[in-house]
Amino acid sequence: MAQSHDPSSTLPAFDAASNRLIIDLGALADNWRKMDRLSGKARAAAVLKANAYGIGIEPAAETLYAAGARDFFVANAEEGVALRPLVPDGRIYILAGMWPGNEQLFFDNGLVPIVNSQEQLAFFMSVLSERGDHPCVLHVDTGMNRLGLTASEALALANDPARPASFSPILVMSHLACADDPEHPLNRRQLESFRAVTAAFEGIESSLANSAGVHLGTDFHFDLTRPGIAVYGGEAVNGLANPMKPVVTAQARIIQIRSVRSGETASYGASAQFSRDSRVAIVAIGYADGYHRSVSGAGVTLRQARPSGAFGFLNGHRVAHLGRVTMDLSLFDVTDLPGNAVRPGDYVELFGNNVAVDDVARAGGTIGYEMLTSLGHRYERAYIEAGR
Repeated sequence: MAQSHDPSSTLPAFDAASNRLIIDLGALADNWRKMDRLSGKARAAAVLKANAYGIGIEPAAETLYAAGARDFFVANAEEGVALRPLVPDGRIYILAGMWPGNEQLFFDNGLVPIVNSQEQLAFFMSVLSERGDHPCVLHVDTGMNRLGLTASEALALANDPARPASFSPILVMSHLACADDPEHPLNRRQLESFRAVTAAFEGIESSLANSAGVHLGTDFHFDLTRPGIAVYGGEAVNGLANPMKPVVTAQARIIQIRSVRSGETASYGASAQFSRDSRVAIVAIGYADGYHRSVSGAGVTLRQARPSGAFGFLNGHRVAHLGRVTMDLSLFDVTDLPGNAVRPGDYVELFGNNVAVDDVARAGGTIGYEMLTSLGHRYERAYIEAGR
């Protein structure tokens, strides 16, 4: 398991870092268990693509495996190869499927390709004719118009008497487009389409629900659910209080405190304008670290329609972001903090226990997924182990 320590300890690399992440693996495990319980009779998989949503595939995989996960989804075969030694008896599904030239990775590492198209289906069948049986997943598009065979193609395949006996999917899956909006009519249409396909593949397990889909109820659960963002602490359903525990806390060091007079400006384009004497914290975080320029609010050209940018949290106070996020630096308004409550070297929480990652994402016109998966390489990481 990755090295763990109390992030308030004196580990030099962590205490000296310009920006740092505290990753609560206990919260990660608790969130997965919660989604597993909410999945009812279905079992919950663990989604580990994009370096486990930015937190690190090794600690995430080991934590979720210890929590009970045995089904794992990653984006491509390379991620599957990295994951295999961490989940020795886990089933690893590859969302991008199998392509000519990488099929040996699937055989050598026991990876399960997801068949997403007629082209992939033809290639996989040709591989089976040479190599013999190998498990796969059949992906059916039920209304998202992204990956997957059409429902009619899947039904034709199910009823094709010439289909080789060696082609026997272990799972039929689809993906919900609007599950974060529980009242959207596409949810029910996708469910009915998926039911028609699964009925044609009788006796084969099926999977439809992502994080938001789990909350749609038992009709959507089938045999296997695939919660992703909820396990990492993000919001799954629009307009509902997030019931999940925060997993990632991002912090950045204050380099300098500046005094600015009323009428002055700061940052590129004079984008921060001051109507009062102010104190400004110059913080070592920028878009090179995944703190997107768009969270600047009105500090970004054409964003005046949404003037409010992101907030941080410092010593018990919310502090507003000022001006434009730049490559390595951001400005925060600390005027309202007592003078002895902030000093160079302190850390501002960018998101975490006190500022939801989804709130920061909304300020930048994006989603929590993008904030987490954009976390740059310049963060020092501290992992709080599950059970501590």
